[in-house]
Amino acid sequence: MARILGIGIATLDIINTTDGFPGEDAEVRALSQTVRPGGNVANTLTVLRQLGHQCEWAGTLADDADSERIKADLQHRGIDLSHCALIAGGHAPTSYITLNQHNGSRTIVHHRELPEFSFEHFVANLPPLSNVDWLHLEGRNVPDTVKILEFVHRQYPGIKISLEIEKPREHLEALYRFGDMLLFSRHFANTMQYPEGAAFLRAWRSKCASPWLVCPWGAQGAYAIDKQGLLHFAPAVQISHVVDTIGAGDTFNAAMIHAALNQLSLPDSLRFANTLAGKKCSQTGFDQLTITDNMALEP
Repeated sequence: MARILGIGIATLDIINTTDGFPGEDAEVRALSQTVRPGGNVANTLTVLRQLGHQCEWAGTLADDADSERIKADLQHRGIDLSHCALIAGGHAPTSYITLNQHNGSRTIVHHRELPEFSFEHFVANLPPLSNVDWLHLEGRNVPDTVKILEFVHRQYPGIKISLEIEKPREHLEALYRFGDMLLFSRHFANTMQYPEGAAFLRAWRSKCASPWLVCPWGAQGAYAIDKQGLLHFAPAVQISHVVDTIGAGDTFNAAMIHAALNQLSLPDSLRFANTLAGKKCSQTGFDQLTITDNMALEP
């Protein structure tokens, strides 16, 4: 079991399941509604906790009822929240999600007023990190994230680092010199005008210092490139019916971290991550996302 610290966002997700995606100006009845914590890093830690790791989250929390709900659920799942920064008078970030029951697609409207977790929050709320094995961060609030990474690189060079690059942000290239694994989203690659993952990773290899660059590509599979420029691909796991794709990318990221901690090769890590992400898409929520006999890790 590894000790993993995640820095990023936690939200309250309000998920309405519908019979197809509604058109503009339509009024439809939700088949069901689920309210649960979400957010990239929070979801990733939720999965990593089920995979047996000691997980801690550092982020900002408001002092409202929705934040209390987020806290209670994450603590129930065994995630340590002692490093969070409390923002007085704030409101929890909220994602309003429409989930199409026919194909599992999700459309998200996100509302956020809460300040990002800053370098000052990091210094004020964290104890010495000598026992942390892995640090996972979202590529957001770039100037402060760079300061955090520089601090960790200088003070705790033994900590392994993964960094998720989900969306284009100003000065994002400043993060490319950090980390042992960079996890790029398909959305980011498409925004950079790359229609497929292999070409994107080949182009980005020279920009990044990380040994592993990874880019999941949804139902097609996942791509990765190593430090020597060798490209790897693993096809997606075929599932009979897609139920819920919310957090599939976060699950993939958690599986890649878990596989790396277990010293799997890059190709085997991709295969394991695809398997776990596929399992996530075949079920609602994140419960019971654990390793089964046919998913066993073999270094």
